[in-house]
Parts: sequence; structure tokens; C-alpha cells
Amino acid sequence: MAFFSYFEFQMKRIGNFIRTFPLELVFWIGALIGILLIDPYGAQHFTLCPLENLGFHWCPGCGLGRAMSLLTKGDFQASWSMHPLAMFAFGAIGFRIFELIRHLKTTNYYG
Repeated sequence: MAFFSYFEFQMKRIGNFIRTFPLELVFWIGALIGILLIDPYGAQHFTLCPLENLGFHWCPGCGLGRAMSLLTKGDFQASWSMHPLAMFAFGAIGFRIFELIRHLKTTNYYG
């Protein structure tokens, strides 16, 4: 019987950890790491765009990731010509990461 109560306690701990795990924060940090790893100068690139995968050749968001990658490499002119909202998107993602970290610190009393 003691084994089952210990197992139940561990399952509750795991459940609480999963509920409080900052999944959105991990997602946005992973997105920024992915943007850093993109080769914006390559001819072929991997795309998650559903419109591009369906065969449409125009999408309002296409080029945003490559434009953000160009920003990280300091090529501002090429970034602006590829997608003018890349700087705004970069700032919005950075602000969201900052807000999630701030919320995590205040709710868990980390500092």
C-alpha cells in the first residue's frame, strides 16, 4: 500500500511540473534558435507554410523567418526587402520572451 501512495505522490509531482512548465517560453526560445540556424542565402529552404505546400506562390508571411535571419547577420537592407515586418516580429518575440521570464520569476519567486 505504501508503494501506491508513493507512486500517487510522484504522479502528482509530475502533473504539477507539466502544468507549470513554461511551454510557450520554450517554444519562442526554440523559434529564435531556429532563426539563428537558417541559411537565408541558400536557394532551397525548408518551409512550414501551408499555402506554399499547397502550391500557392504568394503568402503574406513567407520570407519572414529568412528576413529575421538576415537581421541577425546584420544584412538590414536584404532583410527589409525580403519582409518589411521582420524587425517588428523580432521585437515582438523578444518582448514575449521577456514577459514570460518575468512572469515565471514572479510566480515562482526566483528573484
